[in-house]
Amino acid sequence: MRQLFPVFQFIQYWLYKVNEHSLHSPFLYRFYTEVIKPDDKAGFEQLEDLRKTLLSDSNKLQVVELGAGSRIDNGKNRKVADIVRHASTPPSFSRLLNRIITQQQFSTILELGTSLGLNTLYMQQACPYGTIYTLEGSPAIAERAKHHFDEFGASNIHIIEGNIDDTLGLALAKAKQIDLAYLDANHCYEPTLRYFESILPKLHHQSIVVIDDIHWSKEMNKAWKELIKHPGVSLSVDLFEGGLLFFDREIKKEHYVLSFKR
Repeated sequence: MRQLFPVFQFIQYWLYKVNEHSLHSPFLYRFYTEVIKPDDKAGFEQLEDLRKTLLSDSNKLQVVELGAGSRIDNGKNRKVADIVRHASTPPSFSRLLNRIITQQQFSTILELGTSLGLNTLYMQQACPYGTIYTLEGSPAIAERAKHHFDEFGASNIHIIEGNIDDTLGLALAKAKQIDLAYLDANHCYEPTLRYFESILPKLHHQSIVVIDDIHWSKEMNKAWKELIKHPGVSLSVDLFEGGLLFFDREIKKEHYVLSFKR
């Protein structure tokens, strides 16, 4: 039944999703037409070449599962190709994060769940002179991600290895504020809410928090429904692949289900 849950959720999403023609908020209309809807694939060729290389990599890495795990559980030792195929952020969503950072001119990024670093590099490309803190629980995966960061000369990415329950506080202590936070780690109800509350004091009125896999399980769906009702959240957007949370109190508190082409 767990595998069927996302299917049912997608049917609901498909029924309720709207595009720019249904948006009355000037802010969200601009954000949708300028950031969410466009999807220029140019400029990411090197990153996609890396993805192709990793998708053909049969070497195995030891995976330390600290959360709900990926969609397919292949045991503690997994092929690099399987990690990329089942646990990496889809290219279209990575490009969206890149556009958000570019359009908002964000410079301090927090990522929970580095994996092999593909998505991290997409975000880094949007802020080469900013600072990215990315947290990964599996030492072997973190080491491979570091190798990719070095290959791309991404010296502004700071990877922090270890259980996020222990390392999140360390990352937050280093950052004066967080412009964008991407939560793609422990896909369970309680940790998702706890991580959000930990990050909240570091946010400002223009910050955006992105929650991955909001419809992957009943737990994540429950967490998402609570987050959109949080008094600190002014605007929330469901793109099915993930959810966006905004914090500008001048924006009317509303929730939207918007069309997003994966």
